[in-house]
Amino acid sequence: MTGPILPPTTIGIIGGGQLGQMMALAAKSMGYKIGILDPDQACSAGQVADFQIVAAYDDAKAVASLAQASDLLTYEFENVSIETLQTVTRPIPQGERLLEITSNRIAEKTFIKEVAQVAVTDFQAVNSKADFKTALAQIGYPAILKTSHGGYDGHGQWNVNDASDAQRLLSDFPAGELILEARVAFDQELSIMVTRDAQGKLTTWPIAQNFHQNHILHRSYAPAAISDTQAQKIESLAHKIAAALNLRGVLGIELFVTEQEIWVNELAPRPHNSGHYTIEACNISQFEGHIRSITGLTLPPITQEQPAMMLNLLGEDIIAARQALVDHPEWHFHDYGKGTIRPQRKMGHITVIGDSAIKALEQWGQAHDQDEL
Repeated sequence: MTGPILPPTTIGIIGGGQLGQMMALAAKSMGYKIGILDPDQACSAGQVADFQIVAAYDDAKAVASLAQASDLLTYEFENVSIETLQTVTRPIPQGERLLEITSNRIAEKTFIKEVAQVAVTDFQAVNSKADFKTALAQIGYPAILKTSHGGYDGHGQWNVNDASDAQRLLSDFPAGELILEARVAFDQELSIMVTRDAQGKLTTWPIAQNFHQNHILHRSYAPAAISDTQAQKIESLAHKIAAALNLRGVLGIELFVTEQEIWVNELAPRPHNSGHYTIEACNISQFEGHIRSITGLTLPPITQEQPAMMLNLLGEDIIAARQALVDHPEWHFHDYGKGTIRPQRKMGHITVIGDSAIKALEQWGQAHDQDEL
């Protein structure tokens, strides 16, 4: 890619979930056309795209067809076949290396620690019961065992808080490549979105403070309630990681923070749930930022005039939110258009701006069985 790719060219997105939908909406508002590859004919992104190829993500012929119909490709999640991408002749500005690193937790932690030279919690690779015992002896309690590949929103994770947890795991030990990570006593869970343009200029969005329930993000506040010193350290580590990756597109960085220490928890090689607030709260959203980066356009400095809160709508929360929408003109309501409602499934989100609107959304969340706010 020798220069910016301008509208009305076509961007092909591998993956058709809500992140792909919001990427598509940002791109189409700029004049781009959008193609989607996803096995679900009714997927969220397909509903707003110019065309969709219904096929598995590792279907080489389908990916080739998407590439042939597009001027460049991007991906909206980690579960993309690297081998298939390597056969594509169209530009993929994010590249395969980013996927290779972020799709494997061991590779990701090793990269952050050894290449980017940023702190992570202690970890050990685990491939057997014997490895688990050895790793646990080194890391100690509490810890968390995770699948090295895949796993999202709490799937493929097992808490190891004490010897009884360890014994239960040993009696029915998970198969495959695993990683044991130390659990740290953090004060806050934060995240920062960062991107890098074709000229190498790095851009970050305001840091968000996140609250989870059952390992799933429930709400984010931005800007986070942290000191200027902490913010500067987080922006610095985001720049180090982005530069080490030769990043294109948006990268989400999840963090554990105390007053004295900051650890990187995970990387997301695409826009992140905790950055949804940027659609309404910032002059450039993380999704427009992603499109600008992969097409070779520059970004202006990111600004946020008022505090914002984002509340995820899980499962049947979406029904209550639809019914309440008429009474809440302050809501920026996002429904992902998913036809099947399942418990703990992300169905949409609400963003509000300003202290009074934040307080009102917190009260609504409390009244509708959201986690205690």
